[in-house]
Amino acid sequence: MSQSHQPPTHPRLTIGDRVVVRYRRADVRPGEPPLSDAVGEIVAIDAENVRLETRTGIRAIPLAAVVAAKRVPPAPRG
Repeated sequence: MSQSHQPPTHPRLTIGDRVVVRYRRADVRPGEPPLSDAVGEIVAIDAENVRLETRTGIRAIPLAAVVAAKRVPPAPRG
């Protein structure tokens, strides 16, 4: 039997969705917030990262650092 290769998934993250992802920052200095948010369209998910296309470019966020994620409405046009 051949197995079809399925891309990795996350319960709340699907390629093509526009999401806000809250994640634990790896580069925190004393006095800085330990968490950050990223908003964008999911363009890829692998075993280690979710990649978002944000207004400032592609951002890779380690899945292990994600503490919350949810779908958000499309960006305002204008």
